[in-house]
Amino acid sequence: MNATTRTNDTQVDVKGVGLVSERALHFLKALIERHIRDGQPVGSRTLAKDTGLDLSPATVRNVMSDLEELGLVSSPHTSAGRVPTVSGYRLFVDSLLTVLPIQQNELEAMRFDLAQSDDSRALIEAASRLLSGVTQMAGMVMVPRHERDHFRQIEFLPLSGTRVLAILVTGEGEVHNRVIQVEDSCSPAQLVEAGNYLTKMFTGQDMSDVRRKLVEDLKRTHRSMDELMLRAVQMAQRVMESAEHKDELLIAGQTNLMGFQELASIERLKSLFDAFSEKRQILDLLDRCIAAEGVQIFIGHESGYELLDECSLVTTTYRVDNQVLGVLGVIGPTRMNYQRVIPVVDVTARLLAAALRQQ
Repeated sequence: MNATTRTNDTQVDVKGVGLVSERALHFLKALIERHIRDGQPVGSRTLAKDTGLDLSPATVRNVMSDLEELGLVSSPHTSAGRVPTVSGYRLFVDSLLTVLPIQQNELEAMRFDLAQSDDSRALIEAASRLLSGVTQMAGMVMVPRHERDHFRQIEFLPLSGTRVLAILVTGEGEVHNRVIQVEDSCSPAQLVEAGNYLTKMFTGQDMSDVRRKLVEDLKRTHRSMDELMLRAVQMAQRVMESAEHKDELLIAGQTNLMGFQELASIERLKSLFDAFSEKRQILDLLDRCIAAEGVQIFIGHESGYELLDECSLVTTTYRVDNQVLGVLGVIGPTRMNYQRVIPVVDVTARLLAAALRQQ
C-alpha cells in the first residue's frame, strides 16, 4: 500500500493492523507529521485544518476514536489530543511516508566534508559527525572489522585471598586491568596456565569475536571443560566486559538529544548516555543489521532494549566491493523526521563507501 490523499471510506487491509479506512490513514499521516513538527498531542480541530477536509468535528473525533481502537494513536491525557503509538509510527514509516530526496548542493557539501579525511579511521569519525550535524541527533558508525582492536594477551596474577588481578592487552598495546573476586583461590601456577590457555586460543582475533566466543563457551555444557579452564573462561569474560567498546563504535552528537522534550529528563538522559558510553546494547542491535538489505528502522520498544523505548534508530550497512564493512545510523526520538533522516542515512553510507574505496 502506498501513501494516499484519497479520503473516502474504502477499507484497506493493513498488515498487522487489519482493515483501516483510507480516510483514517489520511488523518493518521497528518497527525504524525504534525506531531513530528510540534512534539505535542494533536487535537481534532488542528487535524481537520491540516487535512483540509470539510468534515464536522464529530466526524473527525469518530475517525480518531477508530485509530485509537486500532492501537495507532493514544491519548496521553483526557481531551488533550492524540499522539502516535509505536504501531502508528510503524504503519506511517512502512506505508505512508514520502521520503524527501537530498538536494544536490547538500549532497556536494556532505561529500566535501568526508573528503577532508585522509585515512579510514578519520573517515569513520567524519561520517558519525556528518550524520549528527545534518540530522541534529546522535550519529553512529561501526568501525570496519579490520580496523578494530585485537586480542593479544591475558594474564592473571594472584592477590590476597580469592582476589585475582586480570590484565588484558590488546593489539594496539592498550592495557585493561580488573580485580576479580573468584569463588575459590587459585595457585599462581594455575593462573599462569589459565592465561596461557586463553592467550593461545584467542591471540590475533577481533575483540568482539572473543567476547562472543566466551559467551558461547559458558553457554555450552560445563562437562566438556575441566574446572580450571571453566574458571579461566569466566574470569576472561569478566575482564572483557570491562574493556570499552570505543574501538568498535563511534558516536557523535549525543548532546543533541537533550533538545528533545521527551528525552530531556535527567533519568532518561543518564540511561541513554550510559548506553552510549558502554555501547554493548547498541552494538548488539547494529549487529542484527549486518545481514539486512537497505535501511532498517527500529521504533521504540522494537529495539528490544527498554532504555531505547522512547527512541528510534535508522540504520543501514556500508560496503566496499560488495563486502559489508559495518553499519551506520542515527539515534533520535520516536518523533524524528523520518522522511529527512532515512535518505541522509542512506546517502551517508554510499558516500562513506565511495571514500573508503578510493583509499
